[in-house]
Amino acid sequence: MTKPDPNRVLRRLPLVVGGLGAVLLLINRLLTPELTESQSRGDVLGVILSAVLILTGLIWQQVQPRSPDSVELIGEEGFILAPDLPEVVKTELAWASHLLLTNTVTRSLVVFYQGKILLRRGILAPKSEVVPGPILKRVLEKQQPVYLVALKVYPGRIEFDYLPENTQGVICQPIGDRGVLILGANAPRSYTKQDENWIAGIADKLAVTLSSNL
Repeated sequence: MTKPDPNRVLRRLPLVVGGLGAVLLLINRLLTPELTESQSRGDVLGVILSAVLILTGLIWQQVQPRSPDSVELIGEEGFILAPDLPEVVKTELAWASHLLLTNTVTRSLVVFYQGKILLRRGILAPKSEVVPGPILKRVLEKQQPVYLVALKVYPGRIEFDYLPENTQGVICQPIGDRGVLILGANAPRSYTKQDENWIAGIADKLAVTLSSNL
């Protein structure tokens, strides 16, 4: 379910007040049989104030940033580690995934390394198998991250069927030259540049640990 924009009322307030003021001025003018000079001056001032409010409201609609619409991801909360991993790797994966889930908009993540899943955490989809599609293969081959800011507009989204079906945004971050960190968000266009740098740093640290212990 989409969450409402918390700033919607604030952005629309000048429009509503300005429009209401203009309507009241018009009603007052129509119902006044004889205008005085002072009332005419007051009407002019009221019209100017209403116009300023309406203009301010229109500007706010364009300038004020809107929080991206978020959804509740469909799936079960879970934390699944491959059972045959060394303890040092399990600890590193648990640490890294906890940081990503608590400090970024990530709600679901998968660590895919050397052709197998090492970790699934967050909101999990029913399907657990990762079959690399064109996007994931490109990340593995070029070792460059891919950020799908609004997953629903990409035809290639079907390859991410191991993430919740209503995942809004996805980052595929290479882990060295052997794996990929796949992150799913519950809102489109929600990862900042700082988030991307943070994710890249964690992936680099994971690459060192995994290459040394697997």
